[in-house]
Amino acid sequence: MNTTTKAVAIVTGGLRGLGLGIATQMVRDGFDIAVIDLPPPSPETDAALAPLSEAGARARYYQLDIADLENHGPTLARIQQDFGPQSPLTCLVNNAGIAARPLTDLLDLSPEAFDRSMDINLRGTFFLTQAFSNLLLKQEPSRRYRSIVFITSIAAEMTSPDRAQYCVSKAALSATTRLFAARLAGAGIAVHEVRPGFMRTDMTASAGSEVIDQWIAQGRVPMPRWGTPADVGQAVSTLAQGLMPYSTGQSFWIAGGLNIMRAT
Repeated sequence: MNTTTKAVAIVTGGLRGLGLGIATQMVRDGFDIAVIDLPPPSPETDAALAPLSEAGARARYYQLDIADLENHGPTLARIQQDFGPQSPLTCLVNNAGIAARPLTDLLDLSPEAFDRSMDINLRGTFFLTQAFSNLLLKQEPSRRYRSIVFITSIAAEMTSPDRAQYCVSKAALSATTRLFAARLAGAGIAVHEVRPGFMRTDMTASAGSEVIDQWIAQGRVPMPRWGTPADVGQAVSTLAQGLMPYSTGQSFWIAGGLNIMRAT
């Protein structure tokens, strides 16, 4: 990045899995990082972020349940204060979310399970993005590339009746991407959607991976391997650096070609 001070990116759900992979790549590409996640600060959270600091970034941790809307503004204000006026916030990566556990047929899905997924995956993410957008709009005009990245899923388009609440929340986030993109484009703020495919993380392991292994072996994933947090991290960092400057509201599949429609 061709600036004397580093830009600051916020990564929600950044302590592990895709979020940590995203934060790791963004540090390599010159960002300082504010990680938001659910656990209270502890030696474990310090250890998770230590490699980011060792790579030369300022990496700070902030506890926030993104379903807790009242704490969105205060958390963003703390991040601004901690990093200082010379290191402006330029990117929000909306990665935090919960999976559908246990897997449940949609005909048996409870309102409580549905609402919990919506509160975190959709409602919390929507209003954190709203707060971040208003913060950017109040800043002085900047030559730095400013962006918001939503991490959705192939489930935004591919149906899975035993993960109904997850599919609905991710499809709604895809629409949310386009809404914010349309609203913010005139202010020079890009909004992107990244759709990970089958990713080798703790979240996928908790649901079992035998079926996905079979899909890969059968060639249903054209690139015959699992995706990794590093794959998603490279995509997000590319977008956040402004290396695709004439793009907004676009969904980027990081899924090994799973989006390719095949007749046979």
